[in-house]
Amino acid sequence: MKTGNNRPELEAAAEEIFELTTMSWLARSQRPRQKGEIDLTESEFLTLDWLAKADPEPMNVGDIQRRIHVLPAQMSRVLRALETKAGKPLIRCRINPTDKRKVDVTLAEAGKRAHRAFRDARLAATIDMVAQLSPADQQEFMRILQQFRSIIGNRLSEKALQKDG
Repeated sequence: MKTGNNRPELEAAAEEIFELTTMSWLARSQRPRQKGEIDLTESEFLTLDWLAKADPEPMNVGDIQRRIHVLPAQMSRVLRALETKAGKPLIRCRINPTDKRKVDVTLAEAGKRAHRAFRDARLAATIDMVAQLSPADQQEFMRILQQFRSIIGNRLSEKALQKDG
């Protein structure tokens, strides 16, 4: 791998993070689903997650699309899937009453349950893995994770400012 960084320890760390992510995807696909858990794609979960954060207020399709960084055609597919996932609508789409060009999206009750079940299952799996670390390693891991979250948050904020500017 050539990154222009020429620091083998950084490349090794990046490789470990990439492999960890890949293994997590594989583990997720092999894990039995919990009761009430609906299998969601990454884009579907991110859509439900943003709607859950905004609940009970609606979000318009364009705002969701910008937040999860998908193309309009993909956003349409995600919304269609969420309207019919598991035989019941997880979201509701309605024309915005003040701007007929916009579509407002809200979380249906089944969507709230699906979001919570999906999130809870992921958290439980992560807790099981982190519990295998010693208490000292758990604290160190948490410290590093918080730093990563801050770095990623800063990068996302910078990119949002660049788009707005």
